[in-house]
Amino acid sequence: MFTGIVQGTAEVLSIEEKDHFRTHVVKLPAELLPGLELGASVAHNGCCLTVTAVDGDRVSFDLVKETLRITNLGELQPGDVVNIERAAKFSDEIGGHLMSGHIMTTAEICKIVASENNREIWFKPQDAAQMKYILHKGFVGIDGISLTVGDVSKTKFCVHLIPETLARTTLGAKKLGQRVNIEIDPHTQAIVDTVERVLAQRDAAQVIAATEANIG
Repeated sequence: MFTGIVQGTAEVLSIEEKDHFRTHVVKLPAELLPGLELGASVAHNGCCLTVTAVDGDRVSFDLVKETLRITNLGELQPGDVVNIERAAKFSDEIGGHLMSGHIMTTAEICKIVASENNREIWFKPQDAAQMKYILHKGFVGIDGISLTVGDVSKTKFCVHLIPETLARTTLGAKKLGQRVNIEIDPHTQAIVDTVERVLAQRDAAQVIAATEANIG
């Protein structure tokens, strides 16, 4: 599990391509290295990856076909930078919201409104069906960052970013047309799905009752 509070950024040093598979090596910040072992979970742009090799500050991770398909990690090139978060411990402060590191879809940056002290960025999810889980003032994970949803339309949503977020994460350098990873808040998803299921069952029961009444 993760908290959505990015602990640093890491440069992609090298990428080894194979058929529907790749291994990339990143240079982790020194403060994120203590206790790092093979098999540990580290979020890259919000996507949970497993450590496969450690050579000083050079750490390797494998990316399978599904990860490359669902996330923006398949677009990375050597020299690119990713947001990094080590897996949460039970004693950690939950400054954002609990996140699993499982990306649901990506979203395109479709509008950026910059002002002196903050930035408003609009995102259009690739999978429009995910918009029902993105609610005004709700939580969303964007490239591993826990953020509060601002305005919402039928096809897109925005967040408001303070200078600290822009400075500590990769969002400060993002441009129009670039893709970000999206993780939906699981609690919001559970509530929306439950309400939809209850309403569908109620509507079905009403249809059955009306049919029986007509027959009778």
